[in-house]
This record gives sequence, C-alpha cells and structure tokens, in this order.
Amino acid sequence: MRLTRCHVDLALDAGAEVVLPERAAAHLTRVLRLRQGDACVLFNGDGRDYAARLLAADRRQVRAEVVSAREVDGESPLRIVLLQGIARGEKMDLILQKATELGVAGIVPASGERTEVKLDAERAQKRMAHWRSVVESACEQCGRARLPTLSPPAALDAAARGLDVDGPRLVLDPRGEHRLDALAAPAGNTVCVAIGPEGGWSPRDREVLHAAGFAGLRLGPRVLRTETAGLAAIAALQARFGDL
Repeated sequence: MRLTRCHVDLALDAGAEVVLPERAAAHLTRVLRLRQGDACVLFNGDGRDYAARLLAADRRQVRAEVVSAREVDGESPLRIVLLQGIARGEKMDLILQKATELGVAGIVPASGERTEVKLDAERAQKRMAHWRSVVESACEQCGRARLPTLSPPAALDAAARGLDVDGPRLVLDPRGEHRLDALAAPAGNTVCVAIGPEGGWSPRDREVLHAAGFAGLRLGPRVLRTETAGLAAIAALQARFGDL
C-alpha cells in the first residue's frame, strides 16, 4: 500500500518526535482521516523521505514519531529553470504543478508588458504563499523529495538579470533560430526557458530577453498557450537531455 507523503517545514531525524504544522496536520487528519498509530511519510525538501507514525491526532495538536529515513533519487540530471510570465489564477497553478511534476529545478515568475496580473506587495506575498503550497502538493504527489526553488515575482528585466543559469537561455518562438533536435547538450546540464504570459512577450520584452542572452527555440510552427508552452518545452528538453 502506498503511504501518504506530506511536506513539512521542519527538521527531521530518525527517532525524533515532531509537532506537525497546521497545513500538514489538517491534511493528514481531516482530509485523509489518519488516526493515532497510522503511518505516513514526511519530507522537508532535503532529499529524503521520512517514515513516520502519528503519536497523537486531536484538535489540539498532531504529533508524529520519525521512524526512519531514506534517500530519494527523484531529481533530473538536467537542471531546468522556467522563467514564466505570470498567468492568471488556475492557469498559473497548473503551470507550477505540472512543471514541478516534470522535474524543473527552479521557477521564476516574471511580469512583462502584457502581463494581465498586477501584484502589489500584499498580493504578491499572498500569491507566493499560495504558489508554494501548489509546488509542495505537486512534490507530495509525484514523489520528489526536493522542492524546486520558487523566486518572488519580479519585473522581467530584474528577473532576467537575477538568473543563476550558466547554460543556454531559450525563449519559445515559432520562428526561433534554434531547433530542439539541433541543440547541443547544455553546458553544466543547466538550461533556462522563458515563456510569455497570456498575451505573449512584447517587442520590448523580447529585447530585454535578448540582452540577457536568450535565443529563440522552435518547437514546431504552432503558437502555444502559456499553460501549454512551458510544459511542452520542459517535457521536450527532459526527453532529449534529461530523464524522460
């Protein structure tokens, strides 16, 4: 029987007893209806799964004993960073969820001239908390024990300048100069893919990306929606250079 995996932002060690954070406690006891003595798997992003069992499960707190730990080999040899033009609501959630399942190493939300979602400081903070929850849930489901990094939303020029990528930088473009089948293996096994928001990258946005070292990548003659484009590019790159 497959055990439930749950992300917790806690230090974990075999033999330790931990009080589970509210989100994890609610998921395990209210949604999945686990009770005292039931088994689960906890992970905190350090690359290990921790077998655990619930010691107490009531309204005051949910406590668990960490029984053992094991290394999880769930990361791709190809480090893909997705620079994603911020999309609306459920589209952005879908992108984050599926990109995580496909093995991206990092996600950088960026605002271009045509981005429809406007985030002030308060809204950006709330969005980040929600996006982190989406990424954590995706890792729980797909078996990853390391969370991809999620950068705070930023203007495109700042996001492009702050990238930690020493390999190719690619922007999806049906008229781009590079074809996937002609790409050389990425230097350092690292690549960044830039995907525009619903309205696409504007001419000025493309100038910003070009100045930051991005080159066009063709994935066929069709224009893909933002929620399709990044996932198609990630899957294609993983199939050619990664672990798909």
